Amino acid sequence: MTQAEDTGQRMTLTCYNDTHGFGWRHVDLFVHDAEGRELNWVHWQVPRDGPEEADLVTARVEPTLRRISEWRHSVGPSGVHYWVADVEWEDE
Repeated sequence: MTQAEDTGQRMTLTCYNDTHGFGWRHVDLFVHDAEGRELNWVHWQVPRDGPEEADLVTARVEPTLRRISEWRHSVGPSGVHYWVADVEWEDE
């Protein structure tokens, strides 16, 4: 059993489209508790929007972090398109 399974924590990656032209393209790594509350997060920049770019940059930035689900697409209240995927550390 991994620590995440033992504590009920889970991790997700979220990537976004720069819909509003802010020029800040990034990927967020979130840690959530068993009830889905955000415990912590970190982010890194990507040169282009979308999941494919997020996968490429994440492989360089966090090589032991692996995606364990497909990307799930959503649109936020302001019209921002974003994708969420479940992840885990390979070394757990």
